[in-house]
Amino acid sequence: MKYAIYYNSATGNTKMLADHICSQIKEDCLYNGNADDPKIEEADLIFVGFWTDKGRCSDPVIELLRRIKNKKLFLFGTAGFGGSPEYFERILSNVEKYIDPTCEVVGHYMCQGKMPMSVRDRYQKMYDSDPQNEQFQSLLNNFDQAWEHPNQEDLDTLTIQLKSMIKAIQKS
Repeated sequence: MKYAIYYNSATGNTKMLADHICSQIKEDCLYNGNADDPKIEEADLIFVGFWTDKGRCSDPVIELLRRIKNKKLFLFGTAGFGGSPEYFERILSNVEKYIDPTCEVVGHYMCQGKMPMSVRDRYQKMYDSDPQNEQFQSLLNNFDQAWEHPNQEDLDTLTIQLKSMIKAIQKS
């Protein structure tokens, strides 16, 4: 089976996941990058990575998902807010709406990812203007938690997901 990895990464988090996937399947990987390359569509299984933008994937990923036909897809992504499986499932569901019906989603993985420090600065200003506002404190706490991700535990969980998915595909 031939694989390709396409990702769109604003902060490097999703690229980190893409590189990890590539390290796990390197022998059969035709492409790992963020440019629209013809090798992507030569693959039997395409790993499509994204950063979360307004509860969905970014526009370049939407364009790719709409164009791909008759392929197996594994979706992976990062979100600055997170930790909640329900939140990640909602994002994945939003992303799946852009997939052509001839494609089959064979797996997915999401984890929290760090955000730029400018976001924390903005949250800090909001908090400083209204320190009693629990939402502002919550935003700061989430930012600080996200700063450590993706981490080794996230990568190990991704590896488990990959091995399970590949085993299932090979059996079918």
